Amino acid sequence: MIGAARLSPPRPSGTVLAFDFGARRLGVAVGELAIGIAHPLQTLQTASERARLEAIAKLIGEWSPSLLVVGLPRHMNGDEHDLSERCRRFALKLERRFALEVRLIDERLTSRAAAASLAASGVHGRDQSEMLDQVAAMHILETYFSARDESA
Repeated sequence: MIGAARLSPPRPSGTVLAFDFGARRLGVAVGELAIGIAHPLQTLQTASERARLEAIAKLIGEWSPSLLVVGLPRHMNGDEHDLSERCRRFALKLERRFALEVRLIDERLTSRAAAASLAASGVHGRDQSEMLDQVAAMHILETYFSARDESA
């Protein structure tokens, strides 16, 4: 058949929440599977793990995600970071508590990319601290979208 267009399967759709895990702060971003665009959402600064999970429960109730993505810290040589095991436990808690699929994504250089994005937007120094974690979560989600697109 000459000139026949090859149809690709439809892309999955649904909201995705992504997390930049930190011991004190948790950056959150949101995106849509069908279009592969991510946006910073907020930074959670909670006093306890319980408060953190309650805040996440509110976000899940509000956004109804079909998938959660968590950045996995690694050193530049690929070795696991001191926070890697805590991050894995966090991802497992999310999966068990909210019955949602959780994907771990290598987050190397996302904090640097976040700082560069903010600087390019005119946000510098201390002004970045409020937004850095959520912009890092956005970069984690963009990494997930890029990896998914490359494997398709």
